[in-house]
Amino acid sequence: MNELLLPLRPDIPLIAILGYAFFAFAAGLLFTPWYVSFLRRNSIGKQLRIETIDGRDPHIFRTYHKDKMGTPTMGGILIWGSMLLTVLFSRVLSLMGWVDHSILQRGQVYLPLFVLVTLGMLGAVDDYLNVRGIGAKRGLDFMPKFLFLLLIAGFGAVWFWWKLGYDQIHIPFLGQWMVGWWYVPIFIFIIIATANAVNFTDGLDGLAGGLLVIAFGSFGILAYIQGLAILATFCAVAVGAIAAFLWHNVPPALFYMGDTGSLALGGTLGVIALMIDDALVLPFVGAVFVIEALSVIIQLLSKKFRGGKKVFYAAPIHHHFESLNWGESKVTMRLWIVGGFAAVLGVVIGIFG
Repeated sequence: MNELLLPLRPDIPLIAILGYAFFAFAAGLLFTPWYVSFLRRNSIGKQLRIETIDGRDPHIFRTYHKDKMGTPTMGGILIWGSMLLTVLFSRVLSLMGWVDHSILQRGQVYLPLFVLVTLGMLGAVDDYLNVRGIGAKRGLDFMPKFLFLLLIAGFGAVWFWWKLGYDQIHIPFLGQWMVGWWYVPIFIFIIIATANAVNFTDGLDGLAGGLLVIAFGSFGILAYIQGLAILATFCAVAVGAIAAFLWHNVPPALFYMGDTGSLALGGTLGVIALMIDDALVLPFVGAVFVIEALSVIIQLLSKKFRGGKKVFYAAPIHHHFESLNWGESKVTMRLWIVGGFAAVLGVVIGIFG
């Protein structure tokens, strides 16, 4: 897919890309104390689930997570807020003539930004309803949430296919596969699946944040190698903003990203995979996200067709490992290791495939 390992004339110098990542990281750290204080003053804290996804009593979840009750949530706003601030900062620098580039470019960043903000707002509504105990299940019901996801993903899919002319999927080591209008449902599936997979993974201190740093970093490398320096910079900004959140999210977490962050960042990750034409590399770069989602699907199917029998003690699978008394930090670190090795494999496939 790539004849050269580095672009000859990138739109943004590598040092500038790293600078924007550091700006996002610094902005996130700077605003964290104020934001966490705001969340605490307004009692925006984590609430334990009242039932599992299939309507059963989540006794295992409550056993291991009762101490997390009331911990501030909706930290995702800080993540994508830091990203937006950095993108706007680059625009200001460009308008003042201090740099000859801007991250805020229609061709590479508008759509990821759109998905980031809209899914972030959807997640924020769900988190707020959960915190306030509104709704039968403390949050958005499945169908309204799914329909909003479908609407946002559908808009992006049509824009990709109709306006940008995307109609092929790259198959590593085999080449391009023409899919025509099927690109639309493929796009929708990838965005919804990735958003939900990251959402499932966000259940332990530091777990989703660390894996998202790995995933965005990997796609940033692939984008840069392809000469998409603007998109690579956006990925680097995401890494910086998530790292600032992760600084305070490692055990014991100061606050959580909530659906506000997991849906937004998961959907954005899917968009970036499609923009760099590496959708089939996504299962490697986001391997743990895939495993977490599959564990939920397998558990649900087993309960439905095997008379309530379970494959795992609890799902997603990180709760199964908790049930084996691994300990939260050990589960997180081991899944980071798995995610890191899988991402390296994904980058290699992306470069040479």
